[in-house]
Amino acid sequence: MRFDVITLFPELFKPFLETGVTRRAFEGKLVDVRLWPLRDFAEGAYRRVDDRPFGGGPGMVMLAEPLWQCLQAVRAERGADGAPVVLFSPIGQRIDHAWVTRQAQGPGAILVCGRYEGIDQRFIDQHVDVQMSLGDFVLSGGEIPAMALLDAVARLQPGVLHDAGSHQEDSFNPALDGLLDCPHYTRPETWSGQGVPEPLLSGHHARIERWRRDQRLAATARLRPELIAAARQAGRLDPQDEAVVARLAPPAAAGL
Repeated sequence: MRFDVITLFPELFKPFLETGVTRRAFEGKLVDVRLWPLRDFAEGAYRRVDDRPFGGGPGMVMLAEPLWQCLQAVRAERGADGAPVVLFSPIGQRIDHAWVTRQAQGPGAILVCGRYEGIDQRFIDQHVDVQMSLGDFVLSGGEIPAMALLDAVARLQPGVLHDAGSHQEDSFNPALDGLLDCPHYTRPETWSGQGVPEPLLSGHHARIERWRRDQRLAATARLRPELIAAARQAGRLDPQDEAVVARLAPPAAAGL
């Protein structure tokens, strides 16, 4: 798959693409990342890519024309592969595991990294297929969300992680019924006066798996109860699971 990144700061991506376990995906072109410096498509001696907003107000707005010229060049090189144009924006829908998985199984995407107060709405209306966000907060630009997406996609590729099944035990994965992951421990058995939970030392695989399942249910019920509701609706919780969740449910309010 191929991801084309339209950005004002391509230099931000170099250490990211060359560091950590996911570099295997980038170096081996399992995830082929092409960087497109937006100023290369701007006109004039100053290669201007932004201007003041109509109607006044603080900040600057990215010009539609350089973005359009860059997008044309990307599409000419990619061909008609149906790759969507993704803009990272605070108003976009939140990136989640399901969306990342779809990206990891598709042709890739054209990633537009906005800056300043945003980009000209006319470019968005005519050329952007979907707007995505890391969460309900504002970043200085779309480069960090783009790197987050590339990292999440890369680690799902075969052979990238040391253990091929490692990602299947991540939070939100369908292999864990969409629950949060459980706590993890390593040596020494006692650290700072705290020991490792006994089931993990038992060597009894069924007990270990039950403990981990209970911990996942407990963490999810406490921190992300909507994921419990989704798992229940999908029929993924058995009676033992429901008993664990019930013990964690807040007591009913006393009647008046």
